[in-house]
Amino acid sequence: MKLVCSQSELNASLQLVSRAVAARPTHPVLANVLLTADAGTGRLSLTGFDLSLGIQTSIPAQVEASGAITLPARLFSEIVARLSANSPITLHCPEAGEQVELTSISGSYQMRGMPAEDFPDLPLVQTGQPIRLEAEALVKGLRATLFASSGDEAKQLLTGVHLNLGGEALECAATDGHRLAVLRLRHAGRGNALEVEEAEPFAVTVPARSLRELERLLSGRQSEEPLSLFCDRGQVVFLWADQVLTSRSLDGTYPNYGQLIPDSFNRSISVDRRALVSALERVAVLADQHNNVVKLSTEAGLGQLQLQADAQDVGSGSEALAAEIQGEPIQIAFNVRYLLDGLKVMGSEQVVIHCNGPTTPVVLRPLDEADFTYLVMPVQIRA
Repeated sequence: MKLVCSQSELNASLQLVSRAVAARPTHPVLANVLLTADAGTGRLSLTGFDLSLGIQTSIPAQVEASGAITLPARLFSEIVARLSANSPITLHCPEAGEQVELTSISGSYQMRGMPAEDFPDLPLVQTGQPIRLEAEALVKGLRATLFASSGDEAKQLLTGVHLNLGGEALECAATDGHRLAVLRLRHAGRGNALEVEEAEPFAVTVPARSLRELERLLSGRQSEEPLSLFCDRGQVVFLWADQVLTSRSLDGTYPNYGQLIPDSFNRSISVDRRALVSALERVAVLADQHNNVVKLSTEAGLGQLQLQADAQDVGSGSEALAAEIQGEPIQIAFNVRYLLDGLKVMGSEQVVIHCNGPTTPVVLRPLDEADFTYLVMPVQIRA
């Protein structure tokens, strides 16, 4: 294998695929990144794979001799990152050899690799009709839901985001048992966010870790090219431009979260979202001192939403915001972090808080975005 490539492109690609390299590999080769040079296409492919998450990308290269080798990801990345961005890099590995020489304007380095044959194959499911998505739309769906997934490995199914295709919408949902975030990406004709042609309905739960890497990958570069999603036999594959992300799916039946969302509400509070976020962040300073609980309350005829936090033996704080209130007065308590997490992913100026009582699920919706639903369970207030 012999090739010449750009330092900046190689460095960026190594940073990307290294995120799928095992931190504690069960086999030495899993600590490596796979390099595959192809003289026919004039590209160098890089792959990281920890048996659960796989990331593959490619960069243009002047390939004199095709070949493949694996190199220690951490060592290789650190060397390349420190080389001059103005200097092209030459990689040379003799045929059937395991020693790679890296040459740049500043000097040369030798690294011992492992045979490419030892590297596990990246699962690439490319059968059936793919679902095509605008990358920007999927990023929106992931940002709106990833934060609500669980970090508790004992609730493994809840550590992922549920993707559910039915009819003409792809629904992204995540819950940790205390809150639920759901965003529907609709098929909306030309220039649509979702392009599905005779695709079979499906549902799959993908680990949040994999989807965070996907969101980072999609946000890292601009491209008008749609993303293709394949799903089959416990594996999910995302193809986009010259990049591939593959992930195992989580086994089990995801909770029927639709049943948690009340059909109707007898109270609603409409308030400026940014003002509410700012007020919550201020009273959260006191809420953090005790149990993260903040109380929201309304009173008849006042047209205000009042926020209050009490920290025992420390102090208390309260604020009032102008609000449009419908229904009877109410006092209801929440974990302030749950409220802030949901409010911060919304883009609208106004948010509507829908509720029935102090112990029943509360739904927050952006005023101008009916496709996003954020449900939070209240905290019971002890008298």
